[in-house]
Amino acid sequence: MSSPTLPRLSSTRPIFPSLPLVLVALLLALGHASLTTLASREKSTTADELAHITGGYTFNHWNDYRLHPENGNLPQRWQALPATLAGSDYPSLDSSGWRKSVVWLVGYDFFYQGKNDPDWLLFSARAMNSLFGAATSLLVFFWSYRLWGQAGAWISLILCILSPTMLAHSGLATSDMAMAFFLVACPSAYWWQLHDSRRRVWLLSALLLGLATVAKFTAVLLVPILGVLALARVFQSEPVQLAGRSFTTFIGRAGAILASGVAQGLVAVVVVWAFFGFRFSLFNPALTGGEMNLSWEILLSFGGWKAAVIQHLRDWHLLPEGWLSGLAFVFLHAQARGAFLDGDYGIYGWVEFFPKAFLYKTTPSLLIALLASGLLLGLHLRTQSRARWGAHLLRVAPLLALFGVYWLFSITSHLNIGHRHILPTYPVLFVFCGALGWAVQRAWRQSRATGLAFASLTLLLLGWQARAATGIYPHYLAYFSPVIGGPAEGYRHLVDSSLDWGQDLPGLKTWLAEHRRPGEPVYISYFGSDEPARFVPDAVLMPRLPSFDRTRPWYWCEPGIYAISATMLQHVYTPELARWGPQQEVRYQQLRLSDPQFRALKATADPSPELLQNLTRDEWANGWALFESLRFGRLCRYLRTRPPDATAGYSILIYRLDQHELDAALASDARTFYDAIQQPARSEP
Repeated sequence: MSSPTLPRLSSTRPIFPSLPLVLVALLLALGHASLTTLASREKSTTADELAHITGGYTFNHWNDYRLHPENGNLPQRWQALPATLAGSDYPSLDSSGWRKSVVWLVGYDFFYQGKNDPDWLLFSARAMNSLFGAATSLLVFFWSYRLWGQAGAWISLILCILSPTMLAHSGLATSDMAMAFFLVACPSAYWWQLHDSRRRVWLLSALLLGLATVAKFTAVLLVPILGVLALARVFQSEPVQLAGRSFTTFIGRAGAILASGVAQGLVAVVVVWAFFGFRFSLFNPALTGGEMNLSWEILLSFGGWKAAVIQHLRDWHLLPEGWLSGLAFVFLHAQARGAFLDGDYGIYGWVEFFPKAFLYKTTPSLLIALLASGLLLGLHLRTQSRARWGAHLLRVAPLLALFGVYWLFSITSHLNIGHRHILPTYPVLFVFCGALGWAVQRAWRQSRATGLAFASLTLLLLGWQARAATGIYPHYLAYFSPVIGGPAEGYRHLVDSSLDWGQDLPGLKTWLAEHRRPGEPVYISYFGSDEPARFVPDAVLMPRLPSFDRTRPWYWCEPGIYAISATMLQHVYTPELARWGPQQEVRYQQLRLSDPQFRALKATADPSPELLQNLTRDEWANGWALFESLRFGRLCRYLRTRPPDATAGYSILIYRLDQHELDAALASDARTFYDAIQQPARSEP
């Protein structure tokens, strides 16, 4: 066991645990990966996974980068590796989706229209991604061991592998967990090489930097993070060793660190070129030509110095077009995006979004562990000299830089679509909680009774964390703290990837098998990239996102079961319908008058001029689309005032509506409707 005092900055080399400890930690990390993969088998395709797997297969198999370059080349390649090796069936390269570079259309065909088994595509990709979760867990273990010793390392690791947040995103084929790994690993290796002149340490740091740049474009935050670390190293009096020379002056240290950083940046550039096949163009010239999904004019329309830099890099072919277009896409869509928080809507986000998301989605056991660790360390550090304070801060400089810079950018970001965007800061918190292990050891040395009390309380926290993980299985993405009512109340606070990403169609299928009455119609409004017909073949499909440009039959709402994804219920991406007011009400009532014509047009293939009333079929179709949209908006406005009768995985809300409720929601006049939403009736499940 390590010393019961805070560790001294006595060596520039990392101190690794013994091999048996590493093997046990590895087994626990792989257990985390296995648990999240098993849980994900009960979940349908989430919104981004279809694009990630399709994009990765396209990169691997076709050496073409027109599809989904904006979300991390490395994790997409990695997740699609099993599908690539298996030679999965790929849609025609003559399709409109391929020529126009629409990943959603190509992906839909790749998953659901060809010979591939979508469940296998999904499972294999998720299993690959779970290894990033295991690797991140091991980083937490090593960091905590270095700081707090063996007891602290086990506490940090257990909190990490049993975190619902980690379990949720380890088991999804997206780039979030990969980026979390590299945002911890890269600053750690960079800080290491600033104090260790060995060539292999420098190469490790450079390679991790390169891999981070192709993991996700959040890697741009490594510029300020590594900049903070470089500045801290310059102010250390210890000489900087580079290329066999020692730099002892302030200017010398600064120059050496700058030169080393530039060299590592060049290595990263080579890595980026390698992942894009050492070719500038998005398009493989040996394949069918095409056009970018968004033109360069649109991609750079956000303007400013960022757009100017990207344009120059593109014009001079200094970086691949695929990487640059992905970066421009991220900057463009970060300007404004539909968001939802506690019943409010916005496109520019809120400063409080991520702090609230953190409190809502973090287990009480972890929050208490953080508070306890902070209190115990604070009490101890009061007795420490200023020099010792500085030494401790330098030891954790990579973690502090990551946490501080990342949170600063997060709370000022306009992109408030998911709790997952603060995922890279969680490993820092797990490491910090390792202080509890140090405190237990210290207390034990002073008094066995006190040590036993500390150990018992720590075990209770770990047991509470385990209870949170087992209690929410397999619905990890839907975890919400009991402080705000648990997952059943989550949809009132956060949606999209914080709760509802399209994962619960299997749960809906199971619920219907147990509760659906014979002949009872089912209506589904789905947010996600799976195909509802795979699970409920006879369901009536209401508005969905994404739509995949697929035409849905006209339909009328009858008594039955209404299964609505939480994101669709809250109208995050159509806030004009969420804020139901006089303008929407008047337009809806006007279109209701055309209901007989809509029904007659649906019933005939060759409508008469009298029926068309001097309008074309396309104009009637546009009218229907607007009517359906308003009707759905009014229905959701009504349903938001009453609890669901059941849920599927907490993300799909299930309502059994009779004619009375449907009339109140859809067939009433304005006054009756507003009375109904003030005093809603609840149907029996």
